Parts: sequence; C-alpha cells; structure tokens
Amino acid sequence: MDRIDLFRIFLRVVDSGSFSRAADTLNMPRSSVSTAIQALESRVGARLLSRTTRTVTTTADGRAFYDVCLRLVSDVEEAEGLFRRDKAAPRGILRVDMPGRIGRLIVAPALPDFLERYPEIDIELGVTDRPVNLVEDGIDCVLRIGPLQDSGLIGRKVGELTLMNVASPSYLARYGVPATPHDLSQHLAVGYASAFSGRVEEWEWMENGRLCTQAMAGRVTVNSAEALIACCLAGLGLIQVPAYDVQKHLQAGDLVEVLPDWQAEPMPMTLLYQHRRHFSHRLQVFADWLCALLEPCLQQTRAGKPA
Repeated sequence: MDRIDLFRIFLRVVDSGSFSRAADTLNMPRSSVSTAIQALESRVGARLLSRTTRTVTTTADGRAFYDVCLRLVSDVEEAEGLFRRDKAAPRGILRVDMPGRIGRLIVAPALPDFLERYPEIDIELGVTDRPVNLVEDGIDCVLRIGPLQDSGLIGRKVGELTLMNVASPSYLARYGVPATPHDLSQHLAVGYASAFSGRVEEWEWMENGRLCTQAMAGRVTVNSAEALIACCLAGLGLIQVPAYDVQKHLQAGDLVEVLPDWQAEPMPMTLLYQHRRHFSHRLQVFADWLCALLEPCLQQTRAGKPA
C-alpha cells in the first residue's frame, strides 16, 4: 500500500471517528484499516491517533498531520485528474441523500437517464427529511432545503423554491377562505415540526418587504412533507409548501391556493458535500445532472404554473 493510500485511510478514520465506519465507507476489512494506520504511524515516527473502546481521536501530532495530509491528497487527486477527467468515464458508488418527496417524485423516476449516461456509476439513494452526518453515514452529498446550519460543509446553491399557501376545498367550505393574514387567527394549520430543531414552524409571509410570522392554532402536527400534504388533503388545515410539491393536486382541484399575495420567503435549495477532496468526478457529473433536473421545480410559481 503506497503512502497516498495510507493518507486517504488516515483521513477517513479521522473524519468518521471510527475504524469500523472508515472500513465500511472504504469497503475494506477493519483489520486492514488498523494495519494501515499502524504502518503510517511507524513511517512518520509519531502516534497520530488515540484509541478507546468507543472513539478514535487525533493526538496533537495527528491534528497537525491531518491538515498537511488533506492538502497532499487534494493535490494528488487534482493532478491525477488533470488530463484524464475528460477522457475517462466517471465510475464508482455515489451515496446521496435528499428530502423524501424530491427523491421519490423527481429524482428516482429520472435516475434511468443518469444511469444510462454514466453506466459505470452506481447510486445509493437515501430519502429522508432528518439530518444526516455525511462522514459517519458515508454519504458523498446531501440535498437540503431551507437555511443551512453552520456545519462546516461546502455548499453549491441549486436555487430557491417558491412557497405556496394551500388548503383543501373541504377545509375552506367549513372554515371559509382567509382574505388577509389578519384572518389567520380564525383558522387552523397543519403543524410542521422541523427535523433539525423539532420546533413547530410558524406561519410566514412577506409584507412591504418585511418578513412577518404568526403562531397558528392546529390539532395535528407532523414531521414530514408527505404527512403535511396528506393532512392538508384530509381537510385538517392550511399549509405552506413548495409549489412543485402540490402542482398535481392544484391542477386536479384537490387543493386550492389561498392568500396568494402573502407568500413566505422562497426557500434556498443547496447541495452539500465535504472537503474539496471529496468532490470527485462522479459527484461533479451527478451535481450538474441534479441541478438541471431540479430547475423546472424552481420555476414553479403560483397555481403550479411555470414562471
């Protein structure tokens, strides 16, 4: 095993904080990872990692070596791909994670196109609204909607999603149609508990260039977009949702837009990944393909019509 391979294994162990997780993401036996770290420590003449039964942390020498190692591996990978990137087909397994409805309704149906274009790339697609740890879960990139947490990850902005206020005809027949945000106190909303904070999000709207919020009464709270829309269809309250997500329901008349002049701020959509060294050729082509695929969703405005 050459030095660059040893460096890559060391970086993965530090990033994941575990020999076992590093071995899983590298598709190597745990014993091989342990042997590689021992060989590296012997080669550099310093103890790089402190090991306990549960965790692996860097020593002072290990922290200094990590920064140098990161630069060296990045430079080597960039040099290796300098001339072959346009000639060699991207290959390997790509692990991605994204919100459930985007994954099921948009990305999964389009994957045959991507796989036909890049026959040597295999996709492991995770669809969840919960936070994930890219390193510990062995994920190459994650698509997220909304303000970003300070995670230290690198982000590529995909665009912004227009949000709509909608309700079912049965709900409006029972409670009436709100004409302005001042009417919201007389209405119910389906509560949405953020997967990141657990806090039930307030109703939002822009008025005279200012963001306004209001806590809404409601009898049902959910923690997924799928359940949010299902409860709205059942007549349980108003919801705020990306326009693309309810386009078919609007066209079928199952949902109706309300308060069209008082929409919430658009929500940013961002593709997140780790360090520059993790932005492989296969991740580059997938990111470009995904951004092009999602562009029509970003153009959906009121009543599901393109901008």
